[in-house]
Amino acid sequence: MLTTYVVCDIVVYMSDEVYIHEQHTVHHILYHIIFCPKRRRKILHGPVYDRLKQIICQVADEYGWTIVELAIQPDHVHLFIQANPYTVPTDIARLIKGRSSHELREEYAHVKRMPSLWTRSTFYSTAGHVSAETIQRYIERQSKL
Repeated sequence: MLTTYVVCDIVVYMSDEVYIHEQHTVHHILYHIIFCPKRRRKILHGPVYDRLKQIICQVADEYGWTIVELAIQPDHVHLFIQANPYTVPTDIARLIKGRSSHELREEYAHVKRMPSLWTRSTFYSTAGHVSAETIQRYIERQSKL
């Protein structure tokens, strides 16, 4: 079975269990993050939508995160992202919300008139799982070494 990864309009097909192998770590860390404009105002459409998508992709690229899915609705953002073990989940939303607020408020007068663009609230959830069988096989392999 294949999983589709969307990296800023580039679709990458990968197997279900995609583990990132680095020098001293192996990881597969996925977060589902949701955040909303202040008072759930429906402002994330048209050119604001396009620019926000671009900003989110830029921040993800800068920090080496992979956007698995991004759904921008007029009044909220769903972000499904693969991060690394060195990133605190709250930093993902903080960095994206901070950069997008700054840039969107500079570029769009109707956004600048708002006291703040984003609410302070954010939803975080981890995703993915390792089955008991996988853990058991790993332990068995390690004990044979």
